[in-house]
Amino acid sequence: MSDEGFVLGWWRAEGDGFLPMPLAQSLWSTEQIHGVAVSGLLARALERAVGAAGRDDLVPARYHVDLFRPARMEVTTTSAVVVREGPRLMLLDAVVEQSDGVVARATATFLKPSAEADGSVWSATDRPVPPPDDVAPTSGEHHVPFFASEQPWSNNFSEHQNPGRHQTWQTAMPIVVDENCTPFQAAASVADAASLVTNWGAAGVEHINTDISLTLARLPESTSLGLRALDHVAADGLAVGVAEVFDRRGPLGTATVAALVNTRRSVDLAGSGGDKPKGMPGV
Repeated sequence: MSDEGFVLGWWRAEGDGFLPMPLAQSLWSTEQIHGVAVSGLLARALERAVGAAGRDDLVPARYHVDLFRPARMEVTTTSAVVVREGPRLMLLDAVVEQSDGVVARATATFLKPSAEADGSVWSATDRPVPPPDDVAPTSGEHHVPFFASEQPWSNNFSEHQNPGRHQTWQTAMPIVVDENCTPFQAAASVADAASLVTNWGAAGVEHINTDISLTLARLPESTSLGLRALDHVAADGLAVGVAEVFDRRGPLGTATVAALVNTRRSVDLAGSGGDKPKGMPGV
């Protein structure tokens, strides 16, 4: 149970579908589901399809979601199919459907790990650092997302409504009530926060993402992980954001989002007075 009295989980299983829980409500509209919950449900379907094929030797390496229609707060179904399978890879497609059709789709590539290459390759040395242990809990308990920007790590949202470089640290919620969240589900769901850390500025969040792209060199060691903005490029009402994904061990991949300007319904996180706004992912 969360600090707001909600059951922990974005969805509750209901027959052959899933009922969105109150915490799945989007910041953009009380009638919509946020991308964290949608992406997590797609990742769960993909992961289960890989397991059903008996391929426990594969790990997720590329994951892309198209959020092309608003998902509404109603019973939802999801499914996944294998498109191509080989000794070292598996390609899959998945969809999320509601009463009026498909609202989101995903593609994923799972690869077979092997030994490291011998040669040296350039890699960045400026890496993000998680919030210190005395700021963010390390026990794996669910918590309000933490942020850093022009201000140091805190969960006071109004402090971070500024034009600085943003990063977040979150412990992923279970995708479905009474199920454990897997590391892939955690990464896939939290990856939607790439839109937040790359599009949050002095006037709030003024862009809404239409997709999520996640690439992973390895899985997170737990369901606690962070995102730090690497770049934000905007022109003519369109924006591209790139974030680095990391855990307490170090970097593990990147998340990229394409977004449309949405200033008519921009999200003013400073207006929360520092508290977690209703609909903000996390507990």
